[in-house]
Amino acid sequence: MTDFRSTRPGPDEYPDSTAGYVGRVPDGDVLETLSRQIDETTALLRVLPESMGDHRYAPGKWTIRQVVGHLTDAERVFSYRAFRFSRGDATPLAAFDENTYVNAAPFTRVSLRDLIDELEHARRATLHLFRNLDEAAFARRGIANNAEVSVRALAFIIAGHENHHLNTMRTRYLAAPAAASGTG
Repeated sequence: MTDFRSTRPGPDEYPDSTAGYVGRVPDGDVLETLSRQIDETTALLRVLPESMGDHRYAPGKWTIRQVVGHLTDAERVFSYRAFRFSRGDATPLAAFDENTYVNAAPFTRVSLRDLIDELEHARRATLHLFRNLDEAAFARRGIANNAEVSVRALAFIIAGHENHHLNTMRTRYLAAPAAASGTG
């Protein structure tokens, strides 16, 4: 029997706009991936000096602080959707505009360390939620942002979303010294 946490969601379980995130998740138990990401992400971020928090790789791009804050925001939104749908709540949920959230957030005045801690705690809460779901709850679906999505797909979207931003962090934010690309 296949472990339901290792079964990739089918394309009918998530909106096309999130296919890239789902595709970024390695095969295997998605909860193991989510758990591993805690250590990988915090290891990457905790070595950064506080002064790097306001670094952006290009004008108009988010700062490192804003990216970390966005990861926490998205974690909360996606896990809230999973919570609601796993409990059989059929109420359609609205979209969230990540730019509006980032612009209204206090990220610029919160230390990078606190933002990293908050991301870690949000992920641990997400893991507690998913670990306690059975196969039926993982398969439930709901409507978010005018599209049907399964709880299973939301777990993959969370993991893939983080992979996407960590790749950008490594290749764009940390590829060159901050002094060479300016700080924001």
